[in-house]
Amino acid sequence: MCGICGELRFDGNIPDFNNLSTMMTKLARRGPDDFGHFIQDAIGLGHRRLAVIDLSKRAHQPMIDEKLGLALVFNGTIYNYRELRQNLLADGYPFYSEGDTEVILKAYAKWGEDCVTHLDGMFAFGLWDFHNQQLLLARDRLGIKPLYFSQTAHFLRFASTLPALLAAGEVNTQIDPIALHHHLTLHAVVPAPRTLLQGVRKVAPGTTLTFSQHNQVGRSKRYWQLSATRPEQPKNEAEWLEMIHSSLQAAVNSHRLAADVSVGVLLSGGLDSSLLVAVLAELGNIENLFTFSIGFEDVPEERGSEFEYSNQVVDRYRTHHHRYTIPNHQVLERLPEAITMMSEPMVAQDAIGFYLLAEYVSKTVKVVQSGQGADEVFAGYFWYPLMQSAAGSDLERFQPYYFDRTHAEFLQTVQPDYHGEDYTSQVIADLLAAKGAETFLDKVLRMDITTLIIDDPVKRVDNMTMAWGLEARVPF
Repeated sequence: MCGICGELRFDGNIPDFNNLSTMMTKLARRGPDDFGHFIQDAIGLGHRRLAVIDLSKRAHQPMIDEKLGLALVFNGTIYNYRELRQNLLADGYPFYSEGDTEVILKAYAKWGEDCVTHLDGMFAFGLWDFHNQQLLLARDRLGIKPLYFSQTAHFLRFASTLPALLAAGEVNTQIDPIALHHHLTLHAVVPAPRTLLQGVRKVAPGTTLTFSQHNQVGRSKRYWQLSATRPEQPKNEAEWLEMIHSSLQAAVNSHRLAADVSVGVLLSGGLDSSLLVAVLAELGNIENLFTFSIGFEDVPEERGSEFEYSNQVVDRYRTHHHRYTIPNHQVLERLPEAITMMSEPMVAQDAIGFYLLAEYVSKTVKVVQSGQGADEVFAGYFWYPLMQSAAGSDLERFQPYYFDRTHAEFLQTVQPDYHGEDYTSQVIADLLAAKGAETFLDKVLRMDITTLIIDDPVKRVDNMTMAWGLEARVPF
């Protein structure tokens, strides 16, 4: 887990180290363990490292393979890197490190841009191919790892965060009217590739972008899409339970094994994080498991913690538990810090909770598993059955539970300069109508998992944990 950045020049100039250095400084908290840069001809790459796999200097980035003519900066974790490494070794590719970064280099050498289809993990990377003089930007299937870019007639820059791009300058910071409509209608979600700024875009999940000095428009390729179709042979309840159980075991185990440091669990006391602990116990890895819970002071109308539930999980599994109680006054005092660490504006009230929890957790471990995503995978929110029983078109059933305001209310909210069409309804209607989902609920869950969750809980967890150099993995 790290912070990455880079610059590709279109104008014949050499990338300026000061621009790379400025972006790397903004990314420093994502990677406190090491840093490096590489500049040659039209390409410049920068990296801040959080050492999780292969802690030695052999895994330093940018990673350069002169024989293959490749250079790479990578953020994330490839969970199947050991299996891929063995296969690539058998194909004659030599390795000089033990980590997952070099696996990406060799995978590209073998499969080219299709290497991403062989990677099981969360990742964002920039890879420069010296022979073809082209830059490949790639983001994992579900967009767990962020990747932003800014482009002018003279250069393309990319980075793990939007603020890093802004720090390098020359960015069009005018508000994007379509993105503003999404932001104020869809609970601050701005689906890729847009951001609130006209001059910054983000690589869409499951997508690669290829640029060269002679192809400044960039070639976009969608290498993965989620099919929400049901099995041809219907499953009974016992079969579904076994399939879910084995899938969750595989995910939790791969997230646990892909690390040369301790992996803890953020234990809220809810069903999702409690399941992670229970599955780890099944896998026989509970003796040295660190768990972490956070709570706030009670107020008359609401309890400030879920310790009642997390304590039961700890008592049952005897984990090495850390419990933190945050005074309520500290939340408001430190809210500006959390906002500063956001790549894009967020409205979720638990962002500050993740930020403060990550500060404490990072003092004990570098990697944690989190239960984010379970409610979207299993339709756990109360509005799913309400939507399912509602009448009307797919969009009409969806709007009352997801839209913060109608288009008419949006027009009353913003200045006339930002008036336009009902962009959010158009995007959502297209997503719901896409092929590969059979029922209304299937369509909504697919959209939640592939679009909405990426710009809400997933981004929130990444931004708030990486602010403290803590890698959060999301098995669900």
